[in-house]
Amino acid sequence: MDMLAPPPRFADDVRRGLLSSPKQLDPQYLYDALGSHLFESICKLPWYPLTRAESALLERHAAEMVSSFEGGATLLELGCGCGEKLSMLCEPLVDRSAPVHLQLVDISQAALDLSRRTLARFGVPVTAHQTTYEEGLHRAATCREPGLPMVVLFLGSNIGNLDPTGARALLATIRSALQPGDALLLGADLVKPHDELIRAYDDPLGVTAAFNKNLLVRMNRELGADFDLSAFAHEARWNADQNRIEMHLISQCTQRVNVPGAAAEVTFHEGESIWTESSHKYTPEGIAALAEQTGFQCTRQWIEPHARFSTSLLRVALDAP
Repeated sequence: MDMLAPPPRFADDVRRGLLSSPKQLDPQYLYDALGSHLFESICKLPWYPLTRAESALLERHAAEMVSSFEGGATLLELGCGCGEKLSMLCEPLVDRSAPVHLQLVDISQAALDLSRRTLARFGVPVTAHQTTYEEGLHRAATCREPGLPMVVLFLGSNIGNLDPTGARALLATIRSALQPGDALLLGADLVKPHDELIRAYDDPLGVTAAFNKNLLVRMNRELGADFDLSAFAHEARWNADQNRIEMHLISQCTQRVNVPGAAAEVTFHEGESIWTESSHKYTPEGIAALAEQTGFQCTRQWIEPHARFSTSLLRVALDAP
């Protein structure tokens, strides 16, 4: 099989993850070109209301969310996607003729290009950084517009992909890049009934299952692996103790898989899983506590009551060191 050049660290991460106990893989690798398209389809499913709930909040409250920055701001989005959310928050400031500088951070050049096209109608400066969140924050901090506060946007409940330790670490990293008067606008999915959560991550059409199993396709394509897709099943689990949904690929039999591109030969027992993604759910109080632990103050929360989704404004105090 001809193997495509894998992204940096992919082979090392696959080897490490498949030889660990329990077996697990970094969720970032779910999002190759096909995986990203499948995820866009998931966002349109009736059982996955998260994206629609966040869009509804932004449509209703975008002006309120940026009202304390009427004098202008640098809006920096981590994981910009198609740029639509940033567009909704940019528009109220542009309508007031406030100076606005947009900064985009994403590992996908396609996402950056799409966001640029979405935001071109505003005629404001746009700076794109194809890199990690941490490096993007560093670059943005060094080229920020003097005199303009910075508002970091971390939306889409991307915070839910991190465990509590990782979430605190990322927010602390964001805080370290900010100055007094700056802010973070944080989107987070909230805890809701168990059956709703399971349907959201194991939909009746099987789109989420295809999204999850595409990771096996990717390892076959890029690392020359010989995963048999029919020998693995998608499963979503609710871990009540950790307030998180887990996605797993369950081996349907005892089998051995070769992954030559990762220099690994892996044995699976029947019922053994590869843990591919977690989605942590929050309470409004939990978000406020996370803010306090990482040097922010939660000054405002907007909550969509039906789908149970929140957007929170976390401020850096003006008298902060």
